[in-house]
Order: sequence, then C-alpha cells, then structure tokens
Amino acid sequence: MGRTVAVVGGGYGGAAVAKALEPEADVVLIDPRDAFVNAAGSLRALTRPEWAATMFFPFETLLTKGRLVRDRAVSVDPGGVALASGGRVAADYIVLATGSSHAYPAKPGSDSVDEALDDLRRTHKELRRAGRVLILGAGPVGLELAGEITSVWPGKQVTIVDPAAELLPGFRPEVVDDLRGQLGARGVDVRLGTGLAAPPVTEAGHAGEFAVTTTAGDEITADIWFRAYGSSTNSDYLADGRLTARDPRGRVPVTEFLNVKGHEHVYAVGDITDVAEAKMAGYAMQHAEVVAKNIIGRLNGERPAAAYRPLPFPMMLLPLGPDGGVGQLPSPDGPFVAPPALVSEYKGADLFTGRFIDQFGPTA
Repeated sequence: MGRTVAVVGGGYGGAAVAKALEPEADVVLIDPRDAFVNAAGSLRALTRPEWAATMFFPFETLLTKGRLVRDRAVSVDPGGVALASGGRVAADYIVLATGSSHAYPAKPGSDSVDEALDDLRRTHKELRRAGRVLILGAGPVGLELAGEITSVWPGKQVTIVDPAAELLPGFRPEVVDDLRGQLGARGVDVRLGTGLAAPPVTEAGHAGEFAVTTTAGDEITADIWFRAYGSSTNSDYLADGRLTARDPRGRVPVTEFLNVKGHEHVYAVGDITDVAEAKMAGYAMQHAEVVAKNIIGRLNGERPAAAYRPLPFPMMLLPLGPDGGVGQLPSPDGPFVAPPALVSEYKGADLFTGRFIDQFGPTA
C-alpha cells in the first residue's frame, strides 16, 4: 500500500492524528473551517470577549509537510473521499474524525474565525445587559456556562432547568455534592425533573424579558436564555452507505483497534465512533494516539497492536469559571475525586490553551 492518509475533520482527534502521522506518511487534512477550534473555550469566549481569539488556531501552523484541503466531505468509500467542490482525495488510509455539533454558544456556528468572533461579541453584548439568565440543560455545557457567567457577573441570577432527575448521573456522590455546593454558593438555581411547558418567545442568545412556565407549574422570568443540550453526530457524508452503516445516532461501528468494522485501512476517532463512553475531547485525543500507532505499524509492515479500552466509569473535568469546578479522574484505585484547585490547574485556568499552543504554535 501507499502512504497517503486522508484525515476527515480537524477537531481534537483529527488534528492530533494528522500531527502524529505527518513524519511517517503523506497526510491530507480535510476540513471546511479556516482554523482548529478549541471548543472547550467557547463559553469563556462568550463571557470574556478579550479571551475569544485564543480558542482558534490556524490549520496552516499544524502541518509543515502535510496538505490542508479546506472543503467538506460529501461521501467516503474505501478508496477515498469525495468533496463538496466536486474534487476527490484518493487515500491508502482514511481516518474519520468529524466529531459532533452542539447548539451555539457551546460550539461556534460559523466555519470562519472572523464570523465566529463577531457572533461571540454580539451575543456577549446581549448577555451583558441581561440580569436574569435561563439555561436549558444541566449537563456539562449548561453547568460550565453557568460557571462562566457567575464568575464574570456574580450579580446575575442564573436558573438551570432540565427534565433529568439528577445531576451528573454515574459520578461519585462526593462529586455531585461538591458541584451542588459550588453552584449554591454562586446563587445558581438548579431545577431538575422539569422542562418547559412551551419554549421562550424570544430567540436564544437575544436579550428581552420573557416568562416561561415549567411542566411543574412554576413560572420563571428571565432576560435571556441559552440552549445547552442536544448534540448531533457529524456523519451525514456517510449516509450513502458506500463505506459503512451508521447506528441510529449517526455513529460508526469500530473495532478495539478503532478500525471501522469491515475495513482494515479505515479508522474513526472521537464522537463519531460507537465506543460506549461520553463524547469528550479528552477521549478523542486518546483515540488519536491509538490510531496513529496502528497506522504507523501498518506503514512499517506490522499488524496493528494498539487497542482502545474505555474506562469502566465516567471521567470528567468540569470547570466553573477559571478557579471553580469539579472533576472525576482515573486512578489505580478507581475514580478519583478532583478538588477545585486541581480542576483549575488541569483545565479551568486556560481551558487547554497551553496544550494547543504546543501543538499549533501561539495564536496571533
């Protein structure tokens, strides 16, 4: 076989695979955006516009030898990738790394850095003049958004509503108790086990007083609201079935070596895989390490030997602003409860910016 590797998607997993393989293979990175987006920083970028530019890293600084194709994949077959422009990238190895989409502001709504920054600045102005904030969704996105808002504006009243019965299901009780305590200290009102009888009359992210009624019969008045739930897998380009079938959530079946089942030379990493674990950046980057090792092994005439085994318990670092938050990390003795100072050190202080400066070089 030849040595051309097409990486479809330049997010956390795709960028890491492309970087790791560049010294060993002819890498072609396919992504419609003009920069890598450190989406972990998006919610802080909303509340601190002066910080926003640090979440974007130009793809040109990632690869020194590899080729960047700024285009969108519309189909993949065992021999290569068809592009929206009508072009095609033929490849000996293919890595699917197109991730997932999430409602703005958890992820930017534009492929252009300038447009994404304009969106964040505009929404920041709306949020700044809103005294009461309603967040729909008490998952990690909604909780982190509440943390960023209350870190910048301690006087804002933040209410989170979610039909789920509990916070962070599957995590250690100490993590959940610590989270509740920190949210309470910030004055965040968390209402679980209830949704909204009807959606707000205003558009998400636009200031303007409104009132909603919960399914429990309570009325909430707020000045702005955000949707913080509902991710979707970015895999429409596989809908023609020329490569593989997808599960009902749009994910692709993979082996323990992270091959797409039925194809020894095609791999998948991150949110697009059907690996039974939460879809998080940290896992995507671990997948990337496994796939890079296996492709390098095949390039050297060896059988793939690196296997990926998900943890038997959930892991997470959930910052509440730069210096708060909760975490659960792996240890030889099982899940370890991370105190706020450790969450801040590992993630909250810079939201992984330093890691990507090492990978891409400093931002402008």
